[in-house]
Amino acid sequence: MSADPKRIAAYEKGLMGEEIAAQYLRGKGFDILAVRYKTRFGEIDLVAQDGEFLVAVEVKMRGDITSALEAVTYRNRRRVEQALLAYMADYPQYAEAALRFDVVAIASLLEIHHLDNAWLAGA
Repeated sequence: MSADPKRIAAYEKGLMGEEIAAQYLRGKGFDILAVRYKTRFGEIDLVAQDGEFLVAVEVKMRGDITSALEAVTYRNRRRVEQALLAYMADYPQYAEAALRFDVVAIASLLEIHHLDNAWLAGA
């Protein structure tokens, strides 16, 4: 049984979006700590440090910025929150860090929108 070409394309698009977002955030002074950090709760696209903040970054790449931002669902947010807590358990040096949840929405290399502090945990 061969892999579904649409799933492969979506996976590769996701990898590309995460690399674009990581480079963009590095340019803003972020330290990227992990890419596609997997936990039993789900995956965080990027884990970064921005000054005092430990940041979970959800990356969405779509045809336009509005669609990318709308793709961050309540379920996505809960998964990312739980996964960041797991990250902190795995890396106790971040146990006292201030937490933040950001979204990087990408429509093209020239159209990137970084929404910092995109949501509050549990909200």
